[in-house]
Amino acid sequence: MTVFPANALFLIAGPCVAESDDLNLRVGEHLARLAERVPGGIIYKASFDKANRSNASAARGPGLQEGLAALERVARATGLPVLTDVHLPEHCAIVAEVVDVLQIPAFLCRQTDLLEAAGATGKPVNIKKGQWMHPEGMRGAVEKVRRARESGMGNRESVLRNREIAVTERGTFYGYGDLVVDMRSFMRMRKACEAPVIFDATHSVQRPGQGEGGASGGAREFIPPLTLAAVAAGADALFLETHPDPANAPSDGPNMMPLDRLNDLVERAVQTWGAIRG
Repeated sequence: MTVFPANALFLIAGPCVAESDDLNLRVGEHLARLAERVPGGIIYKASFDKANRSNASAARGPGLQEGLAALERVARATGLPVLTDVHLPEHCAIVAEVVDVLQIPAFLCRQTDLLEAAGATGKPVNIKKGQWMHPEGMRGAVEKVRRARESGMGNRESVLRNREIAVTERGTFYGYGDLVVDMRSFMRMRKACEAPVIFDATHSVQRPGQGEGGASGGAREFIPPLTLAAVAAGADALFLETHPDPANAPSDGPNMMPLDRLNDLVERAVQTWGAIRG
């Protein structure tokens, strides 16, 4: 079964970073129940390492071994496919032993060695668009992953596996501390990359460096309207970081969706998808 279905809205969701088993499983079990109402299903997301924080003192997460073990427990308990970020080429094969989808962070979307290492695992890959890049600029990143996948694969298997590459729109820098979303990006990236385009509604409302102590701030009140606008504009899927207590989350709390408000937004997005796609 494909994790990036072609004609059904799917969702990537979870906490920004892996936390305690209680928190991870609370969110995972909530998402497993919600998945029954999402046509394309839900992929659970949590990072084992937030390696691209602005401040040296920022929370980074449990690390590779502990984080992968935590994600494996979520997968076993919920039955959901699991996604996590990779930052180094040497991590890709290790991570691919545990998770279902590898994700390339936006700041690393041009790192050739990382993209090729992720592609070589044969696992589905989600590449987040750099905040400074135009939509067509992501074609090169996708081709690096595709080229790595094609090495050692037969033609038919290569074609099937190459459907399992997605790109994610997460906003473009506007000035120094804000992001904007160009709704034309979904159609333009899909055409350029020949891949499904996901909308990251939570990082798109991030305000880098505008939080307390230089941490990232955010404007979560804009998550719902941007989510629905993106679905109407042609996004194939959604990415929503969520937490039961964003105010006390170790990372990206100001731009995360409160867990108790997630269902309503997702159900509205599914309805919008149905109205637009027919």
